[in-house]
Amino acid sequence: MNRRVRPARERPAAERRGGVGLVERLAAWRDLHLYSLVSSLGRLAQRPWASALTIGVMGVALALPLGLLLALDHLAGFAGDLREARELSLFLDVDVDEDAAAVLAERLRARADVVAVAVRTPEQGLAEFRGMTEFSGALAVLDYNPLPTVLVVSPAVGADPAQLASALEAAPEADFVQHDALWRERLGAWLAFGERLAWVVASLLGLGALLVVGNTVRLDIQGRAEEIAIVQLLGATDGFVRRPFLYLGAWYGLAAGLLAWTLVALAALALRAPLTQLADSYGGGEHLHMIDPAAATVLLLGATALGWLGAWLAAGHQLRLSRPKHAA
Repeated sequence: MNRRVRPARERPAAERRGGVGLVERLAAWRDLHLYSLVSSLGRLAQRPWASALTIGVMGVALALPLGLLLALDHLAGFAGDLREARELSLFLDVDVDEDAAAVLAERLRARADVVAVAVRTPEQGLAEFRGMTEFSGALAVLDYNPLPTVLVVSPAVGADPAQLASALEAAPEADFVQHDALWRERLGAWLAFGERLAWVVASLLGLGALLVVGNTVRLDIQGRAEEIAIVQLLGATDGFVRRPFLYLGAWYGLAAGLLAWTLVALAALALRAPLTQLADSYGGGEHLHMIDPAAATVLLLGATALGWLGAWLAAGHQLRLSRPKHAA
């Protein structure tokens, strides 16, 4: 008798059933998340005024530090030329004539740490002072020019302005050297302090936004306490119950981020004209710019995560309190 051994068909069928079960579970997981996402948006629209108040408070809390950081960024860019201005002004003795000043200027140009030297004669300095209305009357009564010759020295790239200032002060023709290194250091320190202050304010207001969305979600959970209790008695897990509230918090955060971006953009438009006029008065070309797409994306993602976190903390606490003592 010829017996043929055939492979059993039950195992592949079982494997196929197992594969279908995995796909079905993934589809069910997807449908649950989509339902929670859409239902949470629907609950947001059911209470327009309450939702608008929550989003408004969160949006203002996010817009304040964002606007402060944007203002500091513009201030740093506007003051960048001032901080990078490394010229030193060498005031010569009054009795140093123009020929001696020219010889000293040539000697300084030969230094490796000097890139340029400009000679400003007493006549040029007096003409500049006469152009200032507050000094024109006082200079009119003088019968001589009291101003000395000034050499404007530009350090080379990589040179230490402090060492160059010490070398200039050692010159026999020098009276004193004007070097604004201390002022530039103070400006940099103030800008660093302002940036640190902005991040502290952002942390505090972010905590406030977290508490706002957490309290809103807590009140929503309390309003649906009976519905949640019934679902928990039927065996629903905390993750199933918590999921719609997490999406609700994420919607709050996303809407607050959009509102914050809008408020900062409107403020930037309102301040564009006076800032441009101020920059032009200093001979600068710094103009107010909007938030770049990368920063806007970070803002929206951070605000959404903040709303999600606030909802997760509030929902977890409330669900632990409302969990039934015994399940049927």
